Amino acid sequence: MNVILVTACPSGMATTFLAARRLEQAARRLGWTPRVEMHGELEPVRPASAEEIAGAELVIVAADHVPDPGRFAGKRLFRAAIDQALPDPDAFLARAEREAAPFEPGDAAPAAQAAPTASAASAASGSQPDGARRDGARRIVAVTACPTGVAHTFMAAEALAEAGKALGHQIRVETQGSVGAQDRLTEKEIADADLVILACDIEVDPTRFAGKRVYRTSTGNALKNPRPTIEAALENAAVESAGGGASGQGEAQKSLKERGVYKHLLTGVSFMLPMVVAGGLLIALSFVFGIEAFQEEGTLPAALMQIGGGTAFALMIPVLAGYIAYSIADRPGIAPGMIGGMLASEVGAGFIGGILAGFLAGYVARAVATHVRLPSSIESLKPILIIPLVASLVTGLTMIYVVGEPVAGILAALTAFLESMGSTNAVLLGILLGSMMCFDLGGPVNKAAYTFGVGLLASETYGPMAAIMAAGMVPAIGMGIASFVARSKFSEPEREAGKASFVLGFCFISEGAIPFAAKDPLRVIPVCMLGGATTGALSMLVGAKLMAPHGGIFVLLIPNAITPALLYLAAIVAGSLVTGLGYAAIKRGGQPVAVEAST
Repeated sequence: MNVILVTACPSGMATTFLAARRLEQAARRLGWTPRVEMHGELEPVRPASAEEIAGAELVIVAADHVPDPGRFAGKRLFRAAIDQALPDPDAFLARAEREAAPFEPGDAAPAAQAAPTASAASAASGSQPDGARRDGARRIVAVTACPTGVAHTFMAAEALAEAGKALGHQIRVETQGSVGAQDRLTEKEIADADLVILACDIEVDPTRFAGKRVYRTSTGNALKNPRPTIEAALENAAVESAGGGASGQGEAQKSLKERGVYKHLLTGVSFMLPMVVAGGLLIALSFVFGIEAFQEEGTLPAALMQIGGGTAFALMIPVLAGYIAYSIADRPGIAPGMIGGMLASEVGAGFIGGILAGFLAGYVARAVATHVRLPSSIESLKPILIIPLVASLVTGLTMIYVVGEPVAGILAALTAFLESMGSTNAVLLGILLGSMMCFDLGGPVNKAAYTFGVGLLASETYGPMAAIMAAGMVPAIGMGIASFVARSKFSEPEREAGKASFVLGFCFISEGAIPFAAKDPLRVIPVCMLGGATTGALSMLVGAKLMAPHGGIFVLLIPNAITPALLYLAAIVAGSLVTGLGYAAIKRGGQPVAVEAST
């Protein structure tokens, strides 16, 4: 029987891939001829052709909605939530064959399966009418956002969506990733919501949630503990004012990480990253014509260097400082923050000075906004005149006369040390940075190491960033290797998770190892740290330099973005083998790794 399998999860990450592979294998065991259509981020969508649809005897959609439904008009179609396909794909296909019904594009799903999946479908869409709400069910809206907007953002969204549906709630999740807001919440959805969950490591606009019960947490917590997060949100959420401040006990319950310097710093790093990536790659492209070709004025290499090094890299520190200040004081902090960041760059204080300028500008701007009282007739001038003037003046004078020179000396000493250190010190630094990248798989320690490497790019120090990205790829690749080498110790779903982890590792998404670390942390985390330390040490030993702080193995496709490319690749392979073979050796065969729909 010819069958079309369509999979799509709320975030488009690993679950789409896992469900597609498991359903395809189950279909082949039944003697069917499957055509798989995945709507996800791991590979481009390849829609079924008109001929394939015409020849299909059954269409199975594992998703919250039918993508491009008009093409399936009149076909026998079955649709159910994707989390129902993962536990037992054989039973899922049997049910699909039994309950499929002719599909009309105006329907959300054929009537045959509407009843079993009604709660799941309404939970994802938030469209269930009031009269149909079950006792205890709540309307929940959520936003996820991590500093890089690549992995944690979407995986946390998927985890919250699946956990919310499993708990019987209606939930809609908006992701604010590297490509901007996706699945944006409407004003009506926010107005109808009983609860708002902000699982964000960076600052997001809270004003549209004014008057709603809001619960704030990190993307990592939402990803690793989605059910406890929702349960805690239902119990502890507090009403926020238009300014985003929580009333009642909400503010007191936030950790320092969630409301303090950590979040402000990551907000600045998040906005700075596109500058670093674009600038680094443009500089690398200028080197294609020769390492010193850019020195000849009027040539293409000179233009590329001017765009990348002269402009994009020049904006890095002002953008970092400006958006740290924005995170602290909202829009009034941007101007003084960027001015302080530009001054830090001009006096040679670098990224350390930019960080200090951002915090100084933000807290001064917030103090003026909060404590300076003006007559009502001129109060409206405060955000556009008084705050920028006072905060810029205080920040600028402090950077010039107090902070700039000492910090410039510190940065110069650090840069000189990194450039002149011998192989032993380089290896030790690589071990430290590699271990930090693998310790918590995207958590605070990982982000601290990553921020350190990105900051050094502004001072044209590229070695630590190379070690950091290489080590960050090791955990996910290593878990993929382990699931292949020691197949007998992993169940079929675990082996499928290992394949997805392997792909994510190549993309520098170390979170692919989280399902394995969550279940078996005492074995997975140490062996990942050992592999990361190996890769970091080897990367520093061979003098590897990386021009762009993201992109994973695919940055190798750009000439001179990584040097020396082959030795760098060898360092990644060595660390991945240490992790993969090490975990394959120590994993207990009777201790399966938990593979849930949220991973």
